[in-house]
Amino acid sequence: MNDRRVLEQEKIDYYRENGFVQIDDVLSSEEVEELREYLFETMDQSGGRSLQTDKEDGLYYRVLNQRVNTWRDHGGMARFVLGSRFADMGKQLTGFEGIRLFHDHALFKMPKDSKPTPWHQDWPYWPMRETGAFSIWIALDDVDENNGCMMFVPKSQKIKNLKSVSLVSPEDIFAQDGAREVDRNTAAIVRMKAGSCTFHDGLTFHYAHANRLDKPRRALAIIYMADGTTYSGAPHVCTDGLGLAPGDVIKGGLFPKLA
Repeated sequence: MNDRRVLEQEKIDYYRENGFVQIDDVLSSEEVEELREYLFETMDQSGGRSLQTDKEDGLYYRVLNQRVNTWRDHGGMARFVLGSRFADMGKQLTGFEGIRLFHDHALFKMPKDSKPTPWHQDWPYWPMRETGAFSIWIALDDVDENNGCMMFVPKSQKIKNLKSVSLVSPEDIFAQDGAREVDRNTAAIVRMKAGSCTFHDGLTFHYAHANRLDKPRRALAIIYMADGTTYSGAPHVCTDGLGLAPGDVIKGGLFPKLA
């Protein structure tokens, strides 16, 4: 996972202007099959150092069946998550001097009683003082409006100081002060083939459709931050209990520098 891909300047410019970008074919078909197998092996396992965020039939489970920090339990997942390929692409897009891992999460949007992932920003959930942290979202199934593809509002990464919203109860982020002028009708619908990905800034407004098909929609997301990012003091499952004080740099073995 250390083979470097040089991104076109057009992709870099688009990301910096709009807060997201689609990049196709970041995984080969063989890698897609391999990663699907690893996600199946790590999802719903008991024990270990990774964390399942909700149980079957829970309200959050209907939005996302999610497992955080799979790399800590599964060597195959670690090979993809800790490799430099994706982190280096993020480094090119952002221009940051160094990129650290914050965490990964396996994301299954389950069939049947599936709910949309409502419009939100990611950064308000993260315990970071600085903005600029970002995610890669890798599709492991072909995705469109029928099974949970993503939507992004271009240029919305410029909107700061909003509150996090609940992903399980109706809250309209567009009703918050500072977001009323954001036009959700400009949102881009990002349909992708398995093995393609998006990168998006932690402040970019995004949404995912419900899964209306009869099988899970599988994806791997990895969250990265600039080297030197500092801790805000807010609670978070990945930093709780580590003894961090507000203002401390988030670093160390759980947050390795990857690019």
